[in-house]
Amino acid sequence: MDAQGTAQGFFDRYTRALLDRDEEALADLYAVPALIAFPQQSLAVADRSQTAAFFSSAFGQYEGVEDTSADITVIAEAPHSIWADVTWHHDNGMTERFVYQLLDTGDRWQIGVLTPLPTD
Repeated sequence: MDAQGTAQGFFDRYTRALLDRDEEALADLYAVPALIAFPQQSLAVADRSQTAAFFSSAFGQYEGVEDTSADITVIAEAPHSIWADVTWHHDNGMTERFVYQLLDTGDRWQIGVLTPLPTD
């Protein structure tokens, strides 16, 4: 499968876990260690439970979201990594944009680095 197809399949799973508010499934999509690089609050993930707790505490911002779509652009790739620029369009009018570095961890692709980007 090519990088675009790999990214699409990955984010299809991510979308389902997000809409299901399934922090355990979301945590499975993140590598350990990983880096979540938000402005003024970067989180170095050393344990899977950190990712689950992060999403559990963030679900409030998705209140009322029942559907979402993702525009996925692969911006770079290497044999072990895919960098994807993803813009999320939620049905409540909220838009989010991130660059994800996906890592081939041997048996699956997982997020190694998550970085927010401006949406405008």
